[in-house]
Amino acid sequence: MTFFEKLYYLNRHDRRGLLVALTVIAVVSVLFFLVPDGESVDPGESRLPGNLESSRISGGSAPSAPKYYAQPERAVERFVFDPNTADSTQLLRLGLQPWMVRNIYKYRAAGGVYRTKEDFARLYGLTAKQYRELEPYIRISADYQPASTVVRREQNIERDTLRRFPEKLAKGETIDLNAGDTTLYKKVPGIGSYYARKINEYRNKLGGFVSVDQLDEIADFPQEAKAYFALTKTSPAKIRINLLSLNELRRHPYISYAQARAIVDHRRLSGAIHSLQELSLLPEFSAGAIARLEPYINYDKK
Repeated sequence: MTFFEKLYYLNRHDRRGLLVALTVIAVVSVLFFLVPDGESVDPGESRLPGNLESSRISGGSAPSAPKYYAQPERAVERFVFDPNTADSTQLLRLGLQPWMVRNIYKYRAAGGVYRTKEDFARLYGLTAKQYRELEPYIRISADYQPASTVVRREQNIERDTLRRFPEKLAKGETIDLNAGDTTLYKKVPGIGSYYARKINEYRNKLGGFVSVDQLDEIADFPQEAKAYFALTKTSPAKIRINLLSLNELRRHPYISYAQARAIVDHRRLSGAIHSLQELSLLPEFSAGAIARLEPYINYDKK
């Protein structure tokens, strides 16, 4: 009689007990073949993966398993960017977090525009340190400025152009040589910034023009421009010939150092000067020198 035939003749309770015993034996056999030699399994301890398990077996202390997935650290780069057009790859390379990049995309998708660097500083989550590092690299394209700025810029360009290249006088028109300034002088055909400045400087040195022909005393002055100047009044500033020192006298364009010395010596030897004709006998003063100097002289003694 076989084992299974004998099992049939056992009562129900004996058969149940025998089956339980066979099951326990089967489980122990499986564990015996699955567990490596020399390793015991603690029923309350779960197996550790990889190198953590080998560390436990070798007697070392196993590090605690990380609670979160560790993302690889990105290398932060610095380059010029426009927050209105930079793509996600560029923004991530700049060191912005993915959720910050998503906020930028949402803002732009809703019609938002970064018109100034300060607008970008309002990005949610951006720290002051990050902004200070990124600020030198932010370049906002002029295409994203309000349309009104384009009109204003064009008006400024037009105004600057008119300032640099003012409308010229027509033939027959004139300006007062003593009443003008550099801007007005540049309206004269043939007069640019250089000669306008020279006219203004020479007028101040003289104390005012008394003749349009005095423009010839400016080196290489364009002769054709003289036709556009006139003198409606001539009241030049006068120099006090009896009171000024040698250095003060020689500041006038019509008085040389030698002439200033002659005036001072004449005052010391002969007293106050009442007319420039008193100086006509001095070799330093020709008739022409006296004639052009006469309108600028004051003979006050006090």
